[in-house]
Amino acid sequence: MYCRTMTYQSLKVALMSGLLLAGAFIGAPVSAQELALTRTAKDSQLNWGACPPFLPKGCQIAVLHGDPAKANADVFLKVPANSILPRHWHTSAERMVLVSGELRVTYDGQKTAVLKPGTYAYGPAKLPHKAECRKAGPCVLFIAFESPVDAVPSEDASKK
Repeated sequence: MYCRTMTYQSLKVALMSGLLLAGAFIGAPVSAQELALTRTAKDSQLNWGACPPFLPKGCQIAVLHGDPAKANADVFLKVPANSILPRHWHTSAERMVLVSGELRVTYDGQKTAVLKPGTYAYGPAKLPHKAECRKAGPCVLFIAFESPVDAVPSEDASKK
């Protein structure tokens, strides 16, 4: 009887907790301003613009979500095959996934990473790095920025 009573009471507490938790979400506001979104790198709705002038000719950037002047913006970065992205850094950490091409990325003090389509990479804020888009075709990189989007050119450490 004691075991059956404890089981019943435990079940009753679990159910009440679940109902209270569910009730908390019922009244949660749903943003009517923001819609779900999907994009591909070849989406005709993308507005591709020029990259900062220190990046290679033909480099383009498209904002996928958010305002690049504010926190939490997502972008596609596209660079032609056989391009070098000179040493630079970002105020924000970067969360990246290579969409197409082959990209070799070298962060100061670390081994070069070879990104192939589907590869995830994380770059800490303010850590200088350089990259090379190989001849496998143009490189398209998805980047999620935590802080406003920027790219600050940086003198190569080996030249100092």
